[in-house]
Amino acid sequence: MLHGIIDIGSNTVRMAIYLIEGSHIEMLLKKKHTVGLAGYLQDGVMQQQGIDKAVAILEEFKDFLATFRITAVTAFTTAALRNAKNSRAAVGEIEQRTGLSIRVISGDEEATFDFIGATHNLQAESGLLIDIGGGSTEIVTYRERQIQHKTSLPLGSLGFRTKYVKKILPSIEECMAMRAEAKATIQAAKDFADVNEAEIAGIGGTFKGASALYNIMFNQPAANTRMETKRLRAIIGTFTSNQDMTQDMAIMLMRAVPERMHTIVPGLIIADVLARRFKSQIITYSDSGVREGYIYDQIIGNQP
Repeated sequence: MLHGIIDIGSNTVRMAIYLIEGSHIEMLLKKKHTVGLAGYLQDGVMQQQGIDKAVAILEEFKDFLATFRITAVTAFTTAALRNAKNSRAAVGEIEQRTGLSIRVISGDEEATFDFIGATHNLQAESGLLIDIGGGSTEIVTYRERQIQHKTSLPLGSLGFRTKYVKKILPSIEECMAMRAEAKATIQAAKDFADVNEAEIAGIGGTFKGASALYNIMFNQPAANTRMETKRLRAIIGTFTSNQDMTQDMAIMLMRAVPERMHTIVPGLIIADVLARRFKSQIITYSDSGVREGYIYDQIIGNQP
């Protein structure tokens, strides 16, 4: 069975087409638009321009699905629309204009789906899983492949960029402000006070972009997915607006994160704060996450 999964995120709106055969899934195609919906929140309210952009992209996706006669479609949304003060009205308008039913998944559900999707491809029986998105960060600790603690924090790469950064790249002072908020937010997550993990399984766009930038900066093969956390601050310090931008630096950013140049440093600051808080030395990027977890739990898991 072909199944379309549409993920309306805080930074990107994605559609992936999966072939589902029993308990096996294969992603055949992925389309995405970097919209930055979280940037259309003003005083916590999703603006009409953000709603209109979401509708335009979903209509494009619907045309694609109709062309290939894919009728099994699931659409869900995460932090940007979930956290909006006018969430119900905004989602309702998008549903009415597109004809799609959109599920608003909670932060708790998002953390669970992240865990289910990522652990299908991870060997470790225990560990720490982190997903830094555009509008929220999900953290899960697990033992013997069972969730111990999970939370969704109001920390996101695009949210930080919108709140603190005036130019494309942040200044040192802006980095310090973002770091201070990230530290205060994680300190308030009491369930994680005693968590220390040498390795983080990182999923989502921030870690994907960080992995690509890390490999270019430190001469690693493109297929490498492991990052030493002690090098995160070197990356952050290289790409602040206080530094004179060299041609080599520009090439690095354009090659590694062409669509995330404005959010990669805020995302890396969150990653660095979390790595230091949990005394983690290594981050391993995993390409599976919330969409795959949703399929395993909500589609395959509910099959008769």
